[in-house]
Amino acid sequence: MGAAAFVVLAAAGSSAAAPTAPTRPSSPITAADIRAHLVALQRIANRNGGNRLAGTAGYDASARYVAERMRAAGYRLRFQEFRFPFVADRSPPVLRAGGTQRLLPNRDYGTLLYSGSGAVEAPVVAVDLLLPSPSANASTSGCEGSDFASFPRGAIALLQRGGCFFREKVENAAAAGAGAVVVMNEGNPGRRGLFQATLGSPQVSIPALAASVRVGDALRNGRSSGPTGVSVSLRADVIAETRRTRNVIAESRTGNPGNLVVAGAHLDSVDRGPGVNDNGSGSALVLAVAESLARSHPANRLRFVWWAGEELGLLGSRRYVSQLSATELRRHALYLNFDMVGSKNFVPFVYQGSGDAPPGSAQIERVFTRYFNTHGQRFVVTDIGGASDHAAFARAGVPVGGLFSGADGDKSAAQKAAFGGRAGQPYDACYHRSCDTLANVDVVLATRLARAAAFAVAHFGHDVSAVRRAR
Repeated sequence: MGAAAFVVLAAAGSSAAAPTAPTRPSSPITAADIRAHLVALQRIANRNGGNRLAGTAGYDASARYVAERMRAAGYRLRFQEFRFPFVADRSPPVLRAGGTQRLLPNRDYGTLLYSGSGAVEAPVVAVDLLLPSPSANASTSGCEGSDFASFPRGAIALLQRGGCFFREKVENAAAAGAGAVVVMNEGNPGRRGLFQATLGSPQVSIPALAASVRVGDALRNGRSSGPTGVSVSLRADVIAETRRTRNVIAESRTGNPGNLVVAGAHLDSVDRGPGVNDNGSGSALVLAVAESLARSHPANRLRFVWWAGEELGLLGSRRYVSQLSATELRRHALYLNFDMVGSKNFVPFVYQGSGDAPPGSAQIERVFTRYFNTHGQRFVVTDIGGASDHAAFARAGVPVGGLFSGADGDKSAAQKAAFGGRAGQPYDACYHRSCDTLANVDVVLATRLARAAAFAVAHFGHDVSAVRRAR
């Protein structure tokens, strides 16, 4: 997610006259509230193989924890269950190259989701690499079938992130006869380390790994196209089967059901770690907001959702939106998304309400900016993108907004000057890694953003007229 210019004194905007009994949190959200939820999610991961991946016991235990808290708070609770194509490493991937440093799985390289299984020992062939890359997504490596002209059958294709979907790259390589694929990161700021990405269901036919720029540089051996003179042993051992998982949905017992105010966060982690920032922090925020509003009497119906399978391709939110009738969709006044709100090297990002965002989203942005301005807190407005659970709502025309504290992108010098931290380093150095533990979360920041979120949910629980008029 990219960031726009700093916003320190943005216009706050205002809504129409509101009903006489505004929705208010019963008490301020505290750091102890947020920490308690994070500790619970960390313990669940510890007891379940170190992760909370959708379709596993760790996720199911996370869903039970959320459900118990919401029942205790007095919300109506239901689960939305669905079947999905589950993929995960059965055993760690292998990538060995003679003459290079020892490469470590899930630090230097990892399996792309929906990779095929298999073992290959073959020479590496670089495919239209663009290094150095002048900007994000400038590389189109592997995006065209013509990129693989004269590609030697059975070789390992070294591709570069950017320009098109990962699946297109891998399918083009498979069609050209590649025995396996390694997709290196692109090399721009925030795009140098190992990344996790999905090829999308169904599973592809050949092994496909992601790798850092350091690994890619070793494999390309100074070449941008053609044989690199490096041979590797590569293996992917992937579970691919149909499993069940579920979204957790809690709803207030009062409020106009024709105006649904929905706030959500994905509850699942990747398979490489416990995901306490990504997205235990967002899940804890939504829990704390819901609990703080449990005794309120909103004019509009509040709905809180914890999504399953975001890390496997935004599965839960896509399922939810796809099941809505036209009438049900119109009932959704807006959706607020909270995905990673406790990054250590943070920037407080507010989702931009203009550009590609649906009409009504600008009014959501104004509510958040008004809160931060009123409290004298700096923030940055960021492009909303499509990499989290708001995307399905936005495509359906539902106004969207939310908060975010940064993922694998690098912090700029200007952002360091405004917020502290380390310029040139990722917002979250443990993004999609095993070190995304409780120690990886800035609880003070997550608490601050949770209070902003509670303000926004309470505001819209009281009045959605400005958003409705803009649609």
